[in-house]
Amino acid sequence: MSYDSIKTDGATIKTDLADGILTLTLNRPDRLNAFTGQMMQEMIAVFDKADADDSVRAIIITGEGRGFCAGADLAAGGDTFNYDSRTSTTDLPLGRDGKPDLAADPAMRDGGGRLTLRIFNSLKPVIGAINGPAVGIGATMQLPMDMRIASENARFGFVFSQRGIVMEACSSWFLPRLVGIQQAADWAYSGRVFDAQEALAGGLVKEVVPADELLPRARAIARSWTERTAPVSVSLMRQMMWRMLGADHPMEAHRVDSRGIFWRGKQRDVQEGVTSFLEKRLPNFPDKVSTDMPSFFPWYDEPEYK
Repeated sequence: MSYDSIKTDGATIKTDLADGILTLTLNRPDRLNAFTGQMMQEMIAVFDKADADDSVRAIIITGEGRGFCAGADLAAGGDTFNYDSRTSTTDLPLGRDGKPDLAADPAMRDGGGRLTLRIFNSLKPVIGAINGPAVGIGATMQLPMDMRIASENARFGFVFSQRGIVMEACSSWFLPRLVGIQQAADWAYSGRVFDAQEALAGGLVKEVVPADELLPRARAIARSWTERTAPVSVSLMRQMMWRMLGADHPMEAHRVDSRGIFWRGKQRDVQEGVTSFLEKRLPNFPDKVSTDMPSFFPWYDEPEYK
């Protein structure tokens, strides 16, 4: 399955699929891969296609050139974050103040949030290979990825307070869950840029490696997640863990776990997994994410967030 067809003129991304690993590279190196609406649309389209493509087992996201993503493209100057010109008040529901609720207009939705929600919903595990500066949406788009590893050249910044705006891309939900409220507050309130070692110490990234080892290390991790594992099991567990971050009680996990064990226990993958273990050989799991997800998936119902 080719990914070239989703790219528009002047594409902002590159893709490469090899050995079941899809590498998505942000590709505006002359602008330090600054984020645009077109980049958002192209990245979302890649995730849509990857979910339906059984040849994709894992996704790596990185940046071209010396930057990962320098945040939103600020070419519009002071109006970069002014949404008034993007929407009409016609037929919008009224808010508490009796005025049209602009946030009800899809055109008003934060583009970074649309991307991070799509990554959150991914059926394939995602690794961030952070090669250079990553600030604003460049930092927040990483948060729903399953693991982040950083080059020694990486820099991070949740710079919103220094731009007069607030956290975006659902980062007020993701960041405290990843690093704890104290660390999240320090980075968000100050808006300061910090290096890869501080990101490692604060729990934002799992590893820091030399620049020339970044992509090989990301691919090695991706292979460890995919070479001996059942694709359907990995997809289910990814959603189980992310969804449980918002659960009120472990009983919610118990219910989902029980349904998963019951369903998977009857499928071909389990027979192959047990047999290959007993025969001391590599497994060849037959079930596919595109066709063999269990009948209870998705067990959640949240159309308002899609």
